[in-house]
Amino acid sequence: MNAQWTIGIIGGSGLYAIDGLEDAEWRDVASPWGAPSDQILFGRIGEVAIRFLPRHGRGHVHAPHDIPARANVDALKRAGCTDLLAISSVGSLQEELPPGTFAVVDQFIDRTVQRAASFFGTGLVAHVSMADPTCERLGALAAAAFTAAGGRIADRATYLAMEGPQFSSRAESRLYRDWGCDVIGMTAMPEARLAREAELPYALVGMVTDYDCWRDDRAAVDVAEIVEQMAANGRIARAAVAHLLRHLPPERTPSPIDTALDGAIMTAPSQRDAALIERNAALLARVLGG
Repeated sequence: MNAQWTIGIIGGSGLYAIDGLEDAEWRDVASPWGAPSDQILFGRIGEVAIRFLPRHGRGHVHAPHDIPARANVDALKRAGCTDLLAISSVGSLQEELPPGTFAVVDQFIDRTVQRAASFFGTGLVAHVSMADPTCERLGALAAAAFTAAGGRIADRATYLAMEGPQFSSRAESRLYRDWGCDVIGMTAMPEARLAREAELPYALVGMVTDYDCWRDDRAAVDVAEIVEQMAANGRIARAAVAHLLRHLPPERTPSPIDTALDGAIMTAPSQRDAALIERNAALLARVLGG
């Protein structure tokens, strides 16, 4: 088995399973940050180890603002993941991104307001760069895989992360367009921030389900239409993920994100909170040496 790649797949609305998974087994992975959204599905495709976590849980039980993001990312780190590919349903804020488009996200504007967004805090302060919040290498591999699966791809999309669970007002939707955002969703933040703190290269593919509500010539978001589009998107996404996992480079070269915590911890060693260090044992094993 290729020990260099262990790919964590975070499935969003429309993606609740991985096609072609071998030696599949659902396992409990405990996290000191609480219970993850669900068990993690361990398996492999060919020589690549896979860890799959449904973000909302099987049966879609977690609302966007209630997703235990810290527990999810920490559990995937503890499960041995080297990289994370997230799949998420999104609304389109641009005419040229119709429903059925797959947007490879490279930037975020975060408008979430009540979610725990860091593994660090009082007694263990750390600052990591989010200038380039996604992994370009994994994003390019995902784009190629979705293209091979028949998906329409949009590169370098900017994602507006909203709190939810309600959809936008028309004024909000138009404001986000004016800001230059391409897609809008409720789940990628703080997930992307936490992945960076966990030194996990992270890529996000947004599956466009609707045009949000900025267009005057269309009715507001229709949930029934979204569900129908999600099913169609999910079929392509499952094929694309399987293709990606079968066509990864044989060698995983190091990523700068692998060492994102180098120099990031600001708290003096004598002042560090031992309990918080222990809670973050999976994240800090490399940088603190155990």
